[in-house]
Amino acid sequence: MLEQEIEISEIRLITDLIRQKYDYDFTNYAMSSFKRRVARVLEVYKMDSVATLLRRLDADAKFFKEFLTEITVNVTEMFRDPTCWVALRDQIIPNILQNNNRFSIWHAGCSSGEEVYSMAILLEEMGILDNVRIVATDIDHVILDKAREARYHIKNMEVNKKNYATFGGKFSLEKYYREENGKAVMNKNLVRNVEFREQNLVTGTPFSKFDLILCRNVMIYFNQTLQNQVLKLFHDSLFKYGYLVIGSKESLIWCELANKFIVVNNEDKIYKKIRD
Repeated sequence: MLEQEIEISEIRLITDLIRQKYDYDFTNYAMSSFKRRVARVLEVYKMDSVATLLRRLDADAKFFKEFLTEITVNVTEMFRDPTCWVALRDQIIPNILQNNNRFSIWHAGCSSGEEVYSMAILLEEMGILDNVRIVATDIDHVILDKAREARYHIKNMEVNKKNYATFGGKFSLEKYYREENGKAVMNKNLVRNVEFREQNLVTGTPFSKFDLILCRNVMIYFNQTLQNQVLKLFHDSLFKYGYLVIGSKESLIWCELANKFIVVNNEDKIYKKIRD
């Protein structure tokens, strides 16, 4: 079924059913991207109508988990936007270390884990990995399992290696993985201080305090209401003078709590919390 053939009323039926039955709230997701992903689900599972999808969602909890994997966005790469990683290494993390030799990082919406491994490599090369507690969360338990396994298609490593080189890594990225059956298997020792946990940013409440939160290319799929809601969660989860990093095409400028942050790096969308 084409995206334009899906009615808004049908999208509301889907989001209402999911909220009532599974306690996941997609009501405030950007309509266009949600419709696109529903259309993709109908195509992948060869369903002829939204009504068929609704019956399957209502009857099959296992299918809902598969649906969740298709709906949530899981496109990522290591050291994506290398200039952001340079800023983290050369500016942001040294600033954090001025006040604390031990600190904490939250990767919110960590997807399949490439960003988490990028951070672990950065910290390892700075010699401070054992001083940092990292929490990596995602709404989708299937993608979290992939993050824990950290087995990536070897063909994807070309762009990862290019990003790492642009970032100015100390070695070659091959130092951190082995090749096995067409997959790059990351060194699990890198995530020895990482806790992977399932979390829904939409309904979530603060569970810890952090010095640095990364949530890149997630809020772009939320409408204004949901962006405000998620930003409040991040604000409440940051220590005062902690840092928030969002995606290069995202902005806090229209959010209700924008005045509680200052822009540290506009190009790489790095913000600092200045007010509780």
